[in-house]
Amino acid sequence: MDPLTWTGALGVVLNPLLAIAAVAFVLSAVAQFVLSFAAPAPTLQAEADGTLARSPGLVGLADQAMKWSFGALILVLLAYLVGGIVMPYGEAGIVGAVSARFLPVWIALLATFALSIATKRSTGLYGKLFDSTIGMIGFGLVMFWVFTAVFVGLFDMIATHDPLQQIVAMKNEPPGTPVTGGPEGIFPHYLLGGDNLARDVFTRMVEGSVVVMQVAPVATVFAFMVGITLDLPAGYYGGRLDTVLSFLANLILAFPVILLFYLLVTPEIVQTGIPSYMAAVLFVFPLVFFAVLLNSRYYTRPGLRTPLLAVVLGLLFVLYFSLVNAAGSRIDIPGLGWLDLFDVPGGILVVFVSVVFVNSPTVFRIVRGLALDIKTRDYVAAAQTRGEGAWYIMLWEILPNARGPLIVDFCLRIGYTTILLGTLGFFGLGLPPESPDWGTTINDGRRLISVYPHPALPPAFALLTMVLGLNLLADGLREESLKD
Repeated sequence: MDPLTWTGALGVVLNPLLAIAAVAFVLSAVAQFVLSFAAPAPTLQAEADGTLARSPGLVGLADQAMKWSFGALILVLLAYLVGGIVMPYGEAGIVGAVSARFLPVWIALLATFALSIATKRSTGLYGKLFDSTIGMIGFGLVMFWVFTAVFVGLFDMIATHDPLQQIVAMKNEPPGTPVTGGPEGIFPHYLLGGDNLARDVFTRMVEGSVVVMQVAPVATVFAFMVGITLDLPAGYYGGRLDTVLSFLANLILAFPVILLFYLLVTPEIVQTGIPSYMAAVLFVFPLVFFAVLLNSRYYTRPGLRTPLLAVVLGLLFVLYFSLVNAAGSRIDIPGLGWLDLFDVPGGILVVFVSVVFVNSPTVFRIVRGLALDIKTRDYVAAAQTRGEGAWYIMLWEILPNARGPLIVDFCLRIGYTTILLGTLGFFGLGLPPESPDWGTTINDGRRLISVYPHPALPPAFALLTMVLGLNLLADGLREESLKD
C-alpha cells in the first residue's frame, strides 16, 4: 500500500487556491494595518437621493479585502474537509482521511449549531451566545473536543488503533505511512505517524480528549460546589466566619500552583493516603450543597421536600462512596462494598482531588466578593423582610444573580485545569506513564522533536485549540452577559 500525501488528489486544485487565499489575506491585513496610520480620514459624499454617505476610503477597501480573503480561506479549508468525507479513502490524502474519521463529530456539531440557532431566543444566555461570533467560534472548538471524547470514550469511534498498541516497524514513521508488521484487519495507515514507542499518534491525540473530559469539567464543578458552600456564608454573615475562611483560602493561594500540584501528586504523598482523605472531605460538599439547596427551597412543603431529599442524597451518597472507595484508596467501609458502582483509577483520582483542592480557594474569593456586593441589593432586603431564611437568600437570591461572572469564570477555570493536566502529564506526575493524555504525549514526542516533530505537534495543537476555545467561549459569554 502506498503512503498517503497530505492532500492527495485534492491538492491539485485546492493547494493553489489555498496559497492564493492565504497570500491575499496576509497582504490585505498588512495593508489595513499600514493604512490605518497613513491613510487620510474618510470623507462624506452626496448620494443621488441627496443623503450623505461616508466613503470607505483605502482603509475600508483593505478591510473588505481582508474579509473576502478570509472567507475564501475558510471555504478552501472546508473543501478539504468535505472532500475527505465524500471521496474514497486515500484519494483525499491525510487531511481528508482525518476529516472522514471525525465525521460523527461534524454531524453532531452541525446538529447542535442548527438546533441552538433555531431556539436561541428562548434559551437565555446560552442562546445569546450565538449572537456573538467570538462566542460561536469558542463554542465550536470546545464542543468539537467534547463530541470527540464522547464518540471515542462511549462508542469506540474515530480512533484508528489501540492507543497502547505498538507495531515495531512503525517507530517514528512519518504521517501517512502504511502499517507493516501489524495484525490482520487493522487500519491501514498511521494517519499522523508513529511515536518513539511505535504507537499511533492520531489515536493517542483523540484518546487524550477523553482524559481531559473525565477530569477538567467535573473537577471544576466540584471546586465550585466547595467554594460556593463555604463562601456564601462567609460573604453573607461576615465577621469571624469570614475572617477564618478567608485566611484558610489565602493560605492555600499563597503556595505556587505548580508546586502545590507537585506536592499532592508525588508518589511519596500518595502513599501516605493524604489524597484519599482529602477526597473523603472534599466530596462531601456536593451532598451538603444539594441538601441545603433543596431544604431551603422546599422547607414549607415537607411532603415534597423529604422524599426529594431522600432520593437526591441517596444517589449522591452512592456516587460519593464510589468515588472515594477507589482502587488503592485508604477509604474502605466494611459492609458497603455493594454501593461501589465503579472504580476510578488511582492516578485520575489523585489528579481530580488536586484540581478541586487548588481551584476551590479561587472560587471562594470570587463568590465571596460577589456575595458582599449583592447582599446589599434591594431584593435581598425584600427577602429578609418577607422572613426568608439565610440559606434561602444565599442560594436563591444571591447566587442566581451572580451567575454571569460565575459562568464566565467556570469556562476559564476549565481551561486552566486543562493546562494543569497537560503540565502534570508533561512532567510525568499523577497520571500513569502510558496514559494518552496530551501532556504525556507531548513529553513523549519532545525528546526527538528536532528529528521527528510529528509526534509532539498534534497533541500540542489539540491542547491549544481546547484552551483557546474555552477562552473565546468565556469572552463571548462575558460580552453577552454585560448586555443584560
